[in-house]
Amino acid sequence: VIGQPAKSKRPKEHGENKIFNKKVKPKTSKMKERESADSSLKSQSILTQVMDKGRFQKLAATLSLSAGQSIELRCKGSNVTWNYPSYLDTFKDSRLSIKQLDRYGQLILANSTAADTGEYSCWLQLCSGNKCRKDETKTGSTYIFFTDKEELFVPTPSYFEIVYLNPDKPAVIPCRVTTPSAKVTLHREFPAEEIEIDGTDIIYDAKKGFVYQHPTSDHKGIVYCKAESQGAPQISIKYHLLYVEVPKGPPSATIAASFNRVGLGDSVHVICTVLGEPDVDVNFRWQYPGQELERPVIIQNFWRLIKRGIGHTTRISKSVLLVEDFKAKDAGNYICISQNLQGETTVATNVELN
Repeated sequence: VIGQPAKSKRPKEHGENKIFNKKVKPKTSKMKERESADSSLKSQSILTQVMDKGRFQKLAATLSLSAGQSIELRCKGSNVTWNYPSYLDTFKDSRLSIKQLDRYGQLILANSTAADTGEYSCWLQLCSGNKCRKDETKTGSTYIFFTDKEELFVPTPSYFEIVYLNPDKPAVIPCRVTTPSAKVTLHREFPAEEIEIDGTDIIYDAKKGFVYQHPTSDHKGIVYCKAESQGAPQISIKYHLLYVEVPKGPPSATIAASFNRVGLGDSVHVICTVLGEPDVDVNFRWQYPGQELERPVIIQNFWRLIKRGIGHTTRISKSVLLVEDFKAKDAGNYICISQNLQGETTVATNVELN
């Protein structure tokens, strides 16, 4: 059985529950000392689950619910931010409702599905003017398994995913399960074999999937996961593991113009090209002769993946600046500044009037 995206359903109406707070003033200094010693626990007390008849339950690190159930979570505070599985945003799921009330934030997920399995967390925002920051002392988090016998693996939007193996960081094969007790194994498609999980170089985490701690080129290929839990085994989608070995650092950039000498009224393209890691984004900025005069130009950015040798993949990113109806004021240096998380690189080329 291959996981498929869950169908969205409209949320059911949810009634408000009453909250009863009782304040007790500490009478001795010993109680204050005890509160100070227990301050590390306060980060978990912010998040609660609303149970039947207005009861509340503090949440542990993990929670298992049956798919189809609805859940209401509350976080104490007047300015609460939530985090939840990103696909609920991607598909604008109407089953999810988030509200900020006077004394707490409320998250309701109706008619849950196996695809909703994931981490749900909240925290208080401390704001001063327009600037806000996370209050690290007032947070809450739980990982919820929405169990479904028909969907042992958390469904994904596609039937095939690419996983990049970088020698500098762990790689995750994200075949997460909806039932934490399920027995999960990892298999190579060709040659057909089960991959040994030694618990050191390759480990399994029900919240993440299989983790290659130190990826090498020997790990590349197509793999899938198999899960068993009180019934017929189920197969995950396939994962294509591509080995990547691109030196880390600022972008490796080059620049070239379609013509370095241009006649009046002609058009010219200036192309800035960067080769880098497949999963690293590159941003481009341009400086050109007519910029201060607000000379209209057309700039297009795009990228694609290219194979360089067996099992090696590189991302090629390009920014193309087009000048139409070339004039004397357009002659001069065209400068491209490319930037990634490691830094930026500046390259330039000269275009003259013929």
